[in-house]
Amino acid sequence: MTIEIVVPALGESVTEATVAKWFKSPGDAVEMDEPLVELETDKVAVEVNAQAAGVLSEITADAGADVEVGARLGSIEEGAKAEAKPKAEPASKPEAKPETKAEAPEAAPEKAKPAPAAAKVAEKPAPAAAPLSADGDVLLSPAVRKLVEENDLNPAEIPATGKGGRLVKGDVLAYLEGGVEAAPATEGKVEAPAPAAAGPREERVKMTRLRRRIAERLKEAQNTAAMLTTFNEADMTAVMEARARVQDAFVAKHGVKLGFMSFFVKACVVALKEIPEVNAEIDGEDIVYKNHYDIGVAVGTEHGLVVPVLRNADAKSFAEIEAEIVDLATRARQGKLGIDDLTGGTFTITNGGIYGSLLSTPILNPPQSGILGMHSIVKRPVCEGDDVVVRPMMNLALSYDHRMVDGREAVTFLVRVKQCIEAPDRILLDV
Repeated sequence: MTIEIVVPALGESVTEATVAKWFKSPGDAVEMDEPLVELETDKVAVEVNAQAAGVLSEITADAGADVEVGARLGSIEEGAKAEAKPKAEPASKPEAKPETKAEAPEAAPEKAKPAPAAAKVAEKPAPAAAPLSADGDVLLSPAVRKLVEENDLNPAEIPATGKGGRLVKGDVLAYLEGGVEAAPATEGKVEAPAPAAAGPREERVKMTRLRRRIAERLKEAQNTAAMLTTFNEADMTAVMEARARVQDAFVAKHGVKLGFMSFFVKACVVALKEIPEVNAEIDGEDIVYKNHYDIGVAVGTEHGLVVPVLRNADAKSFAEIEAEIVDLATRARQGKLGIDDLTGGTFTITNGGIYGSLLSTPILNPPQSGILGMHSIVKRPVCEGDDVVVRPMMNLALSYDHRMVDGREAVTFLVRVKQCIEAPDRILLDV
């Protein structure tokens, strides 16, 4: 029995996705509920699992294809046994034979198309397989070098498909997915001569759907909202002392560290309750005031910036906030967030300080009216009365929609956050 693989419902307002990658090839055996393909929407990555055990008989939407909800991705032959793997090897070898007299026949045992290119390359007298630096290292783009270093890989062992034998990001990702099995193909690639040219200085890569959506939303915020940013600074002494004082007991009881973010979430909730305009949004000619406090926490991933939402932050304890932030950030980096995790936020906090940012003007997350930017903690001299003392200071930035929030409300909001951070007991005592 043939079972079709279709694009599932992707959540409210999401009607299409891009096929990111297939975990299986036609002819591979699949188990019930085994992940088959990863789809990338403008919000999250979604895995489509097998509805039955059998053999993946067909793929109708290749990686990179845009598909709508309900579209056919491929099919499974239920109950069939895998026979494609034994047939795949002889199928690739005949196409590799007419290549060249050199070692090019093993250049691409899995793909037939790169083989002719390898044959032409072998006829040229170039001494190297890939562009090399003055030190003899393989030249890598920043994105590729980051992947290689993070996964402790040897770039010379990865099959390169870029122009001039250059290693591109897709090669590294394919190697990581294929694991050790990709090594035989690598050897052919490395040993085959490359063109004499040093290789391209640029790499053109199609934007992912998530990156396109991020770009659209950021530009939408600039084009639609009357954005303005106000700044202040907070003395972090009290928060840092509180963390140092109770950290061990906090971890022992709750199993999670007490970080800075929970203090800022709590401080923002206090300020949002006093300045409701910052927690509101404009809908046409109406203002929608939110009586709930769902705080988005920006998380940077290798795929782009995502903002999972911490629901009902006003009702959560410090421990609950810290535990949920850790969970959301972990799932964000693993690509396991759901649509519901990313929608419905009323206010956003972004922490550029973890990357070393000293000051920035964060961009609104539409349709929200405010976003708080945290920055690095830096010791610097400040005045306390008539004395000059050194304190750990953090710059704070509040970007807001001036259509909704006036300067008075924005400044008052940021001052209230500052007060709660410099005297955390205000949060507990509601003063």
